Amino acid sequence: MLEAARTTPSASRRTAPPTWLVVAVACAGQFLVVLDVSVVNVALPSMRTSLGLDAAGLQWVVNAYAIAFAGFMLLGGRAGDLYGRKRMFLVGLGLFTLASLGGGLAQDGWQLLLARAVQGLGAAVLAPSTLTLLTAAVPQGPARARAIATWTAVGAGGGAAGGLVGGVLVDALSWRWVLLINVPVGAVVLAGAARWLAESRAGDRRRPDLPGALLVTAGLATLSYGISQTGAEGWTAAATLLPLLAGLALIGLFLLVEARTAAPLMPLGLLRVRSVAAANAAMFVSGSAMFGMWYFMTLYAQNVLGYSPLEAGLALVPSSLSVVAGSKVAPRLMRAAGPRTVATLGTLTAAAGFGWQSTMSAHAAYVTGIMLPGVLMMLGAGLAGTPLAALATSGAAPGEAGLVSGLINTSRTMGGSLGLAVMSTVAAAATGSGHGPEALTDGYALAFRTSAALLVGGAVLMLVWLPRGSSTVSRG
Repeated sequence: MLEAARTTPSASRRTAPPTWLVVAVACAGQFLVVLDVSVVNVALPSMRTSLGLDAAGLQWVVNAYAIAFAGFMLLGGRAGDLYGRKRMFLVGLGLFTLASLGGGLAQDGWQLLLARAVQGLGAAVLAPSTLTLLTAAVPQGPARARAIATWTAVGAGGGAAGGLVGGVLVDALSWRWVLLINVPVGAVVLAGAARWLAESRAGDRRRPDLPGALLVTAGLATLSYGISQTGAEGWTAAATLLPLLAGLALIGLFLLVEARTAAPLMPLGLLRVRSVAAANAAMFVSGSAMFGMWYFMTLYAQNVLGYSPLEAGLALVPSSLSVVAGSKVAPRLMRAAGPRTVATLGTLTAAAGFGWQSTMSAHAAYVTGIMLPGVLMMLGAGLAGTPLAALATSGAAPGEAGLVSGLINTSRTMGGSLGLAVMSTVAAAATGSGHGPEALTDGYALAFRTSAALLVGGAVLMLVWLPRGSSTVSRG
């Protein structure tokens, strides 16, 4: 059972800002960190030409960010609880903005990958505070559900808008501006947060669990590397098995450290709260299936259908709008049918879209080959994300709010980074040695088909494990 916090939350003496302003600043931070998961996708071909990256290097442009983001997010959430949510928001956004500058100025592939990893670290510090600041400012109930829906919609919209934003910047300027654009935007959000956000924290001032954060990050990165090796080496080669086994060992060691340390990064007792455990498991499965959608859709549009970066971004605008619509409709459906039903419905809707997309061809028409399946995929993602986030945070004690917020973001992003590694391997296996449009289409189609099957399994998991209630928390 989740222990109550030993200390009560404290707030600064400043007058609390209007709720809408907190929500706006929190959503702006969330938009930036999620945008940078996907904004580089349409720029990948240009990055490859400019910096001489190979196929594995392109995958790591995405995964370097995602792995650092996922691996350090629990630490970022705990640091917000201990040292102040506003402080961590500012630190994370400042680091993110500086790393964006470094990535935009990179002259070699390794410099870009390093900048992307540092960006992910900054995002990991920033992202948990966005949800915690929001839930602290809005009382639990319909108002909080609407605020979480806005946060989910903006976050999902950030991922969805990445293709369009990236396409405009690459076509009009260069690939470097998909990173450099964060610098002025980050500076504006930093100034607003410093001026208007009130500080709050919960818990004592114990040192955060840095060994735990390093272990889980190293384990995740090693697992992803091992999975990425399967395409070239196969599943039984030493180059694949060694990193896979090492990654599992590091994650096992992380769990052992968490069970023994006095101030764990992730108290394992937290996972005995049914809503927390079930929602995070569901978010992990959903993230592993859905994360690769933008990656493969932009590659399909450019490499197979011959779209320019801007055309590829414009092609995904309906998907961007549908994920926002799904997130905003979800609270109303939750009041009528309950969060479990809405999460399951959204996941099955997304599975139908992924299944449709898996019928793609090398000469598909836009409406049936990209637009309609993309709308289904992202409408389902929007419908499922809000109830899962609400369930995961509904049972948090004040001292655990940042941790639970970090955990739900970690589950989604960790699932996504591992899922991208798996789906890239699946696609490469189906493509084989071919490089033509038909071979690439076969690979992308198999990745979408695999994701559809995974989402159907996730829907079954939600029906069986998620609690029925919308506001009560089942423990055990």
